[in-house]
Amino acid sequence: MPVILEKDLAQGRAAFEQWKQAARQEPDGHTANPRLPRQVKAMAVRFSLHLLEQKAPGPGVEVRVAPWGAVKILDGPASDPHNLTPPDVIELDPEVWLRLATGITTWADEKDAGHITAVGERDDLSDLLPLY
Repeated sequence: MPVILEKDLAQGRAAFEQWKQAARQEPDGHTANPRLPRQVKAMAVRFSLHLLEQKAPGPGVEVRVAPWGAVKILDGPASDPHNLTPPDVIELDPEVWLRLATGITTWADEKDAGHITAVGERDDLSDLLPLY
């Protein structure tokens, strides 16, 4: 199942841009978490995960941004048929993910701050971020 429906892509792009603009107006970008409606944040996350999936398709790494979405990206071993989880998993809070996706912070900054949970050999998405 796709992380965002094709009919919702325009709304997702608008939400992503809205989040980015609001976050850039906050005094400390490294902790940016604009007060936007939950639906806007959810659509921004889903759209940005869609962009990531398009940029680096594959079954090797699962990127989870709970509670709004997860995608599998990059080449590599696929999921174990018994638990459906690939050997590499990255989990992020929505605000952390959106800061990374928009280029407000870097992977190294968020990793050093302890905001990224990553298991596996491919636990660094810095080459893929920001998304655009």
